[in-house]
Amino acid sequence: MNIAYLANQYPKASHSFIRREIAALESLGLTIYRYTLRQTVEALADEADARERSKTVAVIAPPFLSRFLDASRTIVCHPVRFAKALAFAIGCGLKSDRSAAVHVAYLLEAAVLATWLRRDRINHLHVHFGTNSAMVGLLVNRLIGIAWSFTAHGPEEFDRPLGIALPKKIESASFVVAISSFGRSQLWRWCDHTLWKKIHVVHCGLDATFVNGAAMPFPQKPKIACVGRLCEQKGQLLLVEAAQILKSKGVVFDTVFVGDGPLRGDIEAAIAAAGMEDSIWITGFVSGQGVREEIGNARALALPSFAEGLPVVIMEAMALGRPVVSTTVAGIPELVTPGETGWLVPAGDVAALAEAISEVLELAPETLEAMGSRGRSRVLDRHNARTEAAKLKSLFEGEGT
Repeated sequence: MNIAYLANQYPKASHSFIRREIAALESLGLTIYRYTLRQTVEALADEADARERSKTVAVIAPPFLSRFLDASRTIVCHPVRFAKALAFAIGCGLKSDRSAAVHVAYLLEAAVLATWLRRDRINHLHVHFGTNSAMVGLLVNRLIGIAWSFTAHGPEEFDRPLGIALPKKIESASFVVAISSFGRSQLWRWCDHTLWKKIHVVHCGLDATFVNGAAMPFPQKPKIACVGRLCEQKGQLLLVEAAQILKSKGVVFDTVFVGDGPLRGDIEAAIAAAGMEDSIWITGFVSGQGVREEIGNARALALPSFAEGLPVVIMEAMALGRPVVSTTVAGIPELVTPGETGWLVPAGDVAALAEAISEVLELAPETLEAMGSRGRSRVLDRHNARTEAAKLKSLFEGEGT
């Protein structure tokens, strides 16, 4: 069975879960074609991502004349379908926070992709993220009738469901995947209850590196790791504030931010203003092995997010035997159990965050190891990439039934 995967940008450092999912599906006998709307421009620190880039074809990329001809083939072969899809796209644009012109651009991208899917004899198109790439998937379905589905990760899909025509996407898709029970509940909110049966929970999976590896021994040095894109919704600035509160109380520890992003300059400025350059630093993008090492060298992972889906890095930290300090948002409480596998604090509560980190630093290593062991068992039971891919394969073969 030939399956096409589509994302807005793939591969990316923050999209390793897609790569794992594809690899697991291929190990189960499916043939996966990788497509992306836009080429990845960021440097890829992980060799596995670099290999994926060589396998992935971008819709918006030179030679543009070739892309124009591919779009024209779909338009010429399906003029009536194209006209109806054009009217639909314009209608969506008039009701969206993206203009009608942008939706016409999505339609042209869909026309290019439709030609490729017919050429490659694709049986099913699966899209990651329910935003613009899912609109392209919906329009491909309208152009050539191919079955399609999408995985909604959140939080963007849930922040502006009407602006991205989420109800129309759910109605059009053969099935929809949520990565957590919370995510499924949010999708249920935006469709008729008769469609609830087409929405399935398939967790993001961990690959063999985490599943087969042993938990890493606990370090003696007091250190906290925070892994993720440096942006507002991840709440990293609050972690700097929490560290400053603890420093004023004489609590000494190191904090490492693993990743990069648009808020890096502001975080660096906050670190300097707090006078904590000697105990807080930012690594920038690192490879998958680098992420594992940074988590393994810390007593716990801290992720003070304001909005999430279900962060893959929490799964990774738990698989490495590290307790987690995070917030009571989205699907996080489905993995992190207070007092058992970590700490949960109200999003935005700096004092509670500081208190939780203080407890991490005070606990004996053997207590933290016990929490980490419970977390590892829980995440390996729920997030095995091959097990979750088998669920997806069943959905592809049965078209969601």
